[in-house]
Amino acid sequence: MGNAVASKLFDLAGKKIFVAGDRGMVGGAITRALAARGITAMVASRAELDLERQEQVEAWFSAHRPQVVFLAAAHVGGIHANNIFPRDFLYKNLMIEANVIDAAHRAGVEKLLFLGSSCIYPKFADQPIREEALLEGALEPTNEWYAIAKIAGIKLAQSYRRQFNADFISLMPTNLYGRGDNYHPEHSHVIAALMRRFHEAKLVQAQEVVVWGTGTPRREFLFVEDLAEAALHVIEHYSDALHLNCGTGEDISIGELAALVAQVVGYKGKLAFDTTKPDGTPRKLLDVSRLHALGWRAKTPLREGLSAAYADFLAGGGRNR
Repeated sequence: MGNAVASKLFDLAGKKIFVAGDRGMVGGAITRALAARGITAMVASRAELDLERQEQVEAWFSAHRPQVVFLAAAHVGGIHANNIFPRDFLYKNLMIEANVIDAAHRAGVEKLLFLGSSCIYPKFADQPIREEALLEGALEPTNEWYAIAKIAGIKLAQSYRRQFNADFISLMPTNLYGRGDNYHPEHSHVIAALMRRFHEAKLVQAQEVVVWGTGTPRREFLFVEDLAEAALHVIEHYSDALHLNCGTGEDISIGELAALVAQVVGYKGKLAFDTTKPDGTPRKLLDVSRLHALGWRAKTPLREGLSAAYADFLAGGGRNR
């Protein structure tokens, strides 16, 4: 795995590919990345296929027989949403991943990629976080429900590999942003929340915008189109039980991020920090050396990605606005 570019183990060309969760930010980006290669992915709306219903998932897989599955479907949200809807984040994600992974095995799917999250790691993991840090410490309490579900997904994929020799792999991206993000005022992730807040403040010429927490925690951010390219790269070049980290290998403080988002949006007022609100994990930077060794690196600088995300926001590309 130390070579600059790993040999291709699996070719997506000519395969019947199902993207579960194509209406979401990640699934949409994967669908676009496939389309750029001339591949039209199989997709299914919630009305056609409820991934939380086992009988529906089994029937769909039996009828359509995909050869490759990108499992990007998930119930997602920020710190606030995780805190007030713990059942939703645990139950819904457990159901989705269990139903899809088992149905994929039963239908003879050749390869499956499970998409997780960097929140799977302990709150105080050594930085940068290596894949081996999984289960070595306590989770961040504000998102443990989602994290436990994603850890279960990793282990489920591993169990099918061990028991049935299924070629099921897992990729754990860092914090994502970009086209199709969720801009809900309470349930969004940090970049989307900041972008909406600064945009609305600019419109009313507010003198000050309040940002949750102290501004000192450091986070890593990955443009969703880069993640999609990583997903395609990994499914073609990787086959092993160990999940892989996916990120830029660089982080930024929330305070610095807020200032950068304000610049991109064009907000000229002051920033204030509400220190009564939770910070979450003090730092979360992924070790992405394994993915780099496979020949993939993120391409989009943060400012460039934020500008593209804001253009999408202005064009109405976001959800729950």
